[in-house]
Amino acid sequence: MHLKAVSSAVILAVALAVCAPVHAGTQFADPPPSVEKPRRIVLQLTSGEPQMMNAVLTNAANLQKFYGPDHVEVVIVAYGPGMEALYGKTSPVAGRVSSLMHYDVKFTACANTMEATQHKADELISGVEVVPAGIAEIVERQLRGWIYVRP
Repeated sequence: MHLKAVSSAVILAVALAVCAPVHAGTQFADPPPSVEKPRRIVLQLTSGEPQMMNAVLTNAANLQKFYGPDHVEVVIVAYGPGMEALYGKTSPVAGRVSSLMHYDVKFTACANTMEATQHKADELISGVEVVPAGIAEIVERQLRGWIYVRP
């Protein structure tokens, strides 16, 4: 009987250790992130340099890893030289963009930049949303409560 009690305690301890959150050291603000109230984060992508593009994409992946995909919404808004990440045939990060889309990271392209650089919507990676102005999209999302991060 005593052995059975010890076994149950060990099983419980292992289960608690396995289920411990990755973010144990972070104190969440109220309300904590949840399915009903996910953290809503907009990332800016304005660099045409592959290293910076990858940094922004890594930040998006890290946010999803930290919060869990059901507890965070991530949108990457590209404008200016950052738009190079979203043109399917020439993007140095097209594979990563498509992969993140499968994990519900949203990508938004700036129509002003596309017009200025003579690009068309059909050149974008499939699934990228086009908005009239990237910077205005960030402003409006902030006003609706989104957290703005400039990596």
